[in-house]
Amino acid sequence: MKKLLFLTAALLFVGSYSFAQAPASPKKTAEGDGMSVVYSAPSKKGRQIFGGLVPYGEVWRTGANNATEITFDKDVKFGGKPVKAGTYSLFTIPQEKGDWTVILNPTLEQWGAYGYDKIKGADLPHVMAKTAKTNGTVEQMSIYFEDKNLVIAWDDTKAMVPVK
Repeated sequence: MKKLLFLTAALLFVGSYSFAQAPASPKKTAEGDGMSVVYSAPSKKGRQIFGGLVPYGEVWRTGANNATEITFDKDVKFGGKPVKAGTYSLFTIPQEKGDWTVILNPTLEQWGAYGYDKIKGADLPHVMAKTAKTNGTVEQMSIYFEDKNLVIAWDDTKAMVPVK
């Protein structure tokens, strides 16, 4: 009986401790004019981000956990290319120098970019995102809408795609 009571108390403690912890990469939402983005926001935590944790020249899920998803309530021009209303997985290919490639794909609920090679045939035309240095370090990756641009900011870099 004592073992059962102890085991129950231990499980309750561990369960409540785990429940109280904030997720390492919390789920966030950004909203703009008829658009929304759902993503998991990883933190820098002293790591080298671009060229380290996120390799240059490789497809990145643009966040953590499930691939980031972007929804357009109406047809838009994304990076100058027409995109129909709907929800898409959003991937990027960061580059050490110059613009990034931004990819929209209609296949949803992707875990990371691990299965990207299997779905890349459904990609919409890729667009380019202008990059710039941030004002200071962005500790937790952030996606937001600013001046008719989708902005992805993390560490010392931000990438911007015009959306009209």
